[in-house]
Amino acid sequence: MERMFAIIGKELGVKASQVEAAVGLLDEGNTVPFIARYRKEVTGELLDEQLRTIEERIGYLRNLEKRREEIVNSITEQEKMNDELMSALQKATKLQELEDLYLPYRPKKRTRAMVARERGLEPLAEIIINDTVLQGNPLDIAKDYVSDEVPTPEDAIQGASDIVAEIVSDSADFRATLRKRMWKEGFIQAELVNEDEEGQQFLQYKEYAEPVRQMPSHRILAVNRGEKLGALKLALTVPDESYIQYMVRGLHKQDGSIFTDVKEAAVADAYKRLIFPALERDIRNELTEFADEQAIKVFGVNLKNLLLQPPLAGRVIMGLDPGYRTGCKMAIIDAQGNVLDYGTYYLTQSEKLRKEAQKALSEKIRTFNVSLLSIGNGTASYETEQFASTMIEEENLDCHYIITNEAGASVYSASKLAKEELPDLDVTIRGAVSIARRVQDPLAESVKIDPKSIGVGQYQHDVNQKQLTHTLDQVVESVVNHVGVELNTASAAILQHIAGISSTVAKNIVAFRQEEGKFTSRKQLLKVPRLGPAAFTQCAGFLRLNGAKNPLDNTSVHPESYELAERIVGELGFTLEDLQDKSQLEALQVRLPLVDIEKLATKLDAGVPTVRDIVVALAKPGRDPREDLPAPLTRKHVVSLEDIKVGTIVKGTVHNVVDFGAFVDFGLKTNGLLHRSEMCSSKQHPSDVVAVGDIIEAEIISVDVKRNRIGLSVKSLKAKEKKQQKA
Repeated sequence: MERMFAIIGKELGVKASQVEAAVGLLDEGNTVPFIARYRKEVTGELLDEQLRTIEERIGYLRNLEKRREEIVNSITEQEKMNDELMSALQKATKLQELEDLYLPYRPKKRTRAMVARERGLEPLAEIIINDTVLQGNPLDIAKDYVSDEVPTPEDAIQGASDIVAEIVSDSADFRATLRKRMWKEGFIQAELVNEDEEGQQFLQYKEYAEPVRQMPSHRILAVNRGEKLGALKLALTVPDESYIQYMVRGLHKQDGSIFTDVKEAAVADAYKRLIFPALERDIRNELTEFADEQAIKVFGVNLKNLLLQPPLAGRVIMGLDPGYRTGCKMAIIDAQGNVLDYGTYYLTQSEKLRKEAQKALSEKIRTFNVSLLSIGNGTASYETEQFASTMIEEENLDCHYIITNEAGASVYSASKLAKEELPDLDVTIRGAVSIARRVQDPLAESVKIDPKSIGVGQYQHDVNQKQLTHTLDQVVESVVNHVGVELNTASAAILQHIAGISSTVAKNIVAFRQEEGKFTSRKQLLKVPRLGPAAFTQCAGFLRLNGAKNPLDNTSVHPESYELAERIVGELGFTLEDLQDKSQLEALQVRLPLVDIEKLATKLDAGVPTVRDIVVALAKPGRDPREDLPAPLTRKHVVSLEDIKVGTIVKGTVHNVVDFGAFVDFGLKTNGLLHRSEMCSSKQHPSDVVAVGDIIEAEIISVDVKRNRIGLSVKSLKAKEKKQQKA
């Protein structure tokens, strides 16, 4: 175990003792959010991301040790273990290395080499591989091995060659070296085999070849998809003859063997029939794993930034779910997310219907004091945006509109959860409600939707679905616990992501709230069925209670630290009751930034990180960390295609970040592409520079009407600014 802690510590750049402490806490059943927030003294303040990496790596290394033990036992039972092999097995740090070493000893299906050994041809194979016979005719030597099962000398040589081929193929050294060389020297080649409608999207790969080591993840996933759809035929091309000669040289014992040609032929057979197909599979699998990992990582970062979008709270919002034939679905929600009104309006079919819709909707906006229109970005979104812009101007309305990512809204609308929340509404209207609520509180609404359906990634349907689900669930858990939730208003959908709370317990909390009334204390959670002391310890600090009897229940201070928090407040000349008095709270907030954390921690015999976190929590009871982020971009006027010219400066919201750049919504039907070359250095990833939800200014550098593409640049804008500053 100590070796594992040291390995992970080195990888993360932290002490082995920190890793050991984290693993101990994880093994005890503690959740990552709880450890990251409330066990900082124990782990040396390891971050959420570091803890998740430790959790993943300790699992891998434990599996590695388990597999090492299985392999050692298997080889020992076969009575084939020796000191050299044992040493190699103990030094292996990857599963692939272990499996390569185990290959010669792994039970196999009946092979050609096995048959040859059963027929007594192993001695002849040793002669061939060891270059021991320097004179005579190979067929004369092979005559000694002719039998009923081996009719001719030629058959004997063939059987012995099969044994040689298997020995060569099973060599861990050969495989390891060739795998490295294939990574360094190999190319993935694509051939377009289907040019019909399915194949049109892969025309760029018609004559494509790229070094294995240089393939970016999005291109790996693209060609994989083409192969899966039958549009592309992929192959790994390497200098085969060079590899065969490398192995021949590696097996050379002495010059002049009469079996030199036989051995070379056996090596070539081993390479073509056994080694290359296996290594090609390995490399293709590794490429796919790398691409999956990168795509999932990007998706996770995008999802995190999307979920952390600041809520536009305290507003009455009109949600518009655009549509052509079926009309635009409308729902108005109040500041608490309750539905006030709804209906269907036809904005695109005729001027008469459009005018009727404008009159009706403008009246509703005034009646309900709607301050924001949330327009879904799906079919007919641009036309709906044009309608909204015209209506706001012609009707002189005091409101703005925002374009909202509606991905997954239709999935949610038909879900069991949506039926439970909005039982009296038609499935189409539920989509409009969801689009409105996504602006009001992006996190609370987005957690109701399968993260894969939110649409802020690349090739999410092509990657490892189990791994994607696991990663996205971790992201949602991390964000929900970072933000915290209000216990008396949170839905079961968001509560189930709080540390220590299962979906069943989340439903029990909601049911308890409905039956017993609002919670007035965190301690009441212990009365919820199936929420015991262990779960309470994990979840309590992440649940807020506005208006609770104990003001600390509305902070991120954990109940286990209430006594310490009270002593800290006392040291500053206040009491807990003062937290509920506005003027006293303001006086306390003036004092808190002046506190010498280390000095106070020493005086109270407490950990510095815990004291620091309590002081921060006391400064802003009930604080939502999303409040510190800039509000989303809203508009009153639509951008038309006529406004779009090369050189135009536009302001927009980053809609999605991928390996090759970012897509920016600046009010046109088509999002602009900010290619990575126009925003960051070659060593940076686009996500290092921008994030989903960021509001940025960029210059339009290309407009391709035929392909419906608009190119953006941040670099050119910065270059112009520098030039102006110099002037």
